[in-house]
Amino acid sequence: MPGFYVIVAFMDYLNGLNERQKDAVLYKDGALLIVAGAGAGKTKTITHRIAHLVHSGVAPEQILAVTFTNKAAKEMQERVLHLLSGASSRPMVTTFHSLGVKILRDHADKIGLNRHFVILDDSDTNSIIKECLKDFSIDPKQIPIRTFKSIISSQKNNFITPDEYGRNAKSQNGMIIARVWQRYEEKKQKEKGLDFDDLLVKTVHLFQKHTDVLDFYQEKWKYLHVDEYQDTNTVQYLLTKLLAKKYGNICVVGDGDQNIYSWRGADITNILNFEEDYPNAKVVLLEQNYRSTKNIISVANSIIRKNKQRKDKNLFTENEDGELVSLFEAYNDKYEAEFVADKVVELLDKGINPNDIAVLYRANFQSRMFEEYMLKYSIPYQVLGVRFFDRKEIKDVLSYLRASLNPDSRSDIRRIINEPKRGLGKTTIDKLFAGGEAELPVKTRLKIKSFYEILEKIKIFAESHKPSEVIAFTIKESGIEGELRKSGLEDDLERLENVKELITFATKYDELPDMTGIETLLEEAALASDQDSLTQKTDKKPKNGVKLMTVHASKGLEFEYVFIVGLEDDLFPHGKKSMNRDYNEEEERRLFYVAITRSKKKLFLSYATIRMVFGNTEVRNPSEFIYDVPEEYILREERDNSGFGNNVVYI
Repeated sequence: MPGFYVIVAFMDYLNGLNERQKDAVLYKDGALLIVAGAGAGKTKTITHRIAHLVHSGVAPEQILAVTFTNKAAKEMQERVLHLLSGASSRPMVTTFHSLGVKILRDHADKIGLNRHFVILDDSDTNSIIKECLKDFSIDPKQIPIRTFKSIISSQKNNFITPDEYGRNAKSQNGMIIARVWQRYEEKKQKEKGLDFDDLLVKTVHLFQKHTDVLDFYQEKWKYLHVDEYQDTNTVQYLLTKLLAKKYGNICVVGDGDQNIYSWRGADITNILNFEEDYPNAKVVLLEQNYRSTKNIISVANSIIRKNKQRKDKNLFTENEDGELVSLFEAYNDKYEAEFVADKVVELLDKGINPNDIAVLYRANFQSRMFEEYMLKYSIPYQVLGVRFFDRKEIKDVLSYLRASLNPDSRSDIRRIINEPKRGLGKTTIDKLFAGGEAELPVKTRLKIKSFYEILEKIKIFAESHKPSEVIAFTIKESGIEGELRKSGLEDDLERLENVKELITFATKYDELPDMTGIETLLEEAALASDQDSLTQKTDKKPKNGVKLMTVHASKGLEFEYVFIVGLEDDLFPHGKKSMNRDYNEEEERRLFYVAITRSKKKLFLSYATIRMVFGNTEVRNPSEFIYDVPEEYILREERDNSGFGNNVVYI
């Protein structure tokens, strides 16, 4: 029977929706802004709205839904197909970049592209930029390749052209970047290749220059949905605005309070100004949270309402009050890690699945101490990201130290002889190891000599200094610190924090005699990196274990029990004083809000009054965010900070 699936869908798709969700689902024509608070069922609302459009007579193929990740797109598509089981056609659910590829493939000739253009990955773009630098005789040490990549990408995402960038460049480096960027575009064109940013930039250019193509897609997709709208950048904003211009049937879902990716180009004003872009837009606030307890939601509300740059809403829940939020003041960072491990053991003893427990921190380097105590307590864990001792920058520093003590360690030499870049390629290294150094050009031999002199300096220093001092010396003398600091990129600043955390790790061996401390440090670091603990890495199947991750990585996830650690001034909020970062207090508060709202049942907050920071003992002030939590929701954990647990090292 034709259309039978529609009747079935209609009977189902309104079930289980609250009144606000129904209001959004049943709104058909015109612009719609769904402001969905954390845990408010935004994906359910958007998929059920698509089902309603089909029920009301819209052909499924006229509906487009765009999101950011393949995972999110897959989940949304599966939900939509479930609601429309039996349909002869389906809505298009895709990511921004996949959408760009489809459009450009179909109309490549319009903008001088080969339909079979190559999509360049990171390795490809690195190689092309390297060629550009060579063309202009630019030393990558002056401006690293990753700096060029980052600046070019951010400018493209802001819809800036190389010419515009060059005209506005006010510094010598700015003018250099403009020239390299222009050459980069020329080389890509010769290769008939596009980078990831091009997939959207070129699509917008196509629509702007060829109104017939734009009209085709406006007719094709009369109903547009955009998920996580608060995370859109300028190009994504322009793309969606062009597609929606003819009919105005655009539904965006998002939450300005969860905008935490400004450093990636996400522009919070896109969602805040939606009603200016679409003056007749309907706004629906989804404020009912289905995830967390009342106490957790109350804390979240008290935190986020301090922000001024937001659309006012007030989360509520019909869930139980739940437990108070635990707050623990640790004497030092070791006690904090032990407190977390101790609490986790208690939860596991009660039968809680370790997958339902998460430890969230603001900066990647913080994982090390918690990894140490998870191993110490035999707690299964999984680092979302890369474990501390598996991080490239940590391996590089340790390789410098090992090679300085053992210059015959070819694996270490291979790893670091060109880190930072010294212009020593694989052929050179092969000749060196084959005993053919004399055949190499004089300039190359001098570079090799300089490298081995660095190793000798490290060795001599190591013979008479403490391990923490040796690590600090190695980080500086190797050039790793200068290289990471020079770029100024957020990723490199994080890597610099990681290598400096290695100094803190090394302090535990400072009291050992002579070279014993260094040798023990290297042994334990090697063993730690080889532990049969749970890691994400390339595993396709998630493993059982407590999840350790940054707050950024936790977005979109939920857990029964959540620990938010390191709540200290200049750590969370991050970058207020350190590392020359741009400080955005409201975004840091949004990050804290996101962290809080990951928790379903119980929230633990902790901070240390003394912390070893990059090898230096510092007295720490509690985060300003702690003072924003009303006392009525706090349970202060009382523990003997003077010696609970075994093997606690006093600072």
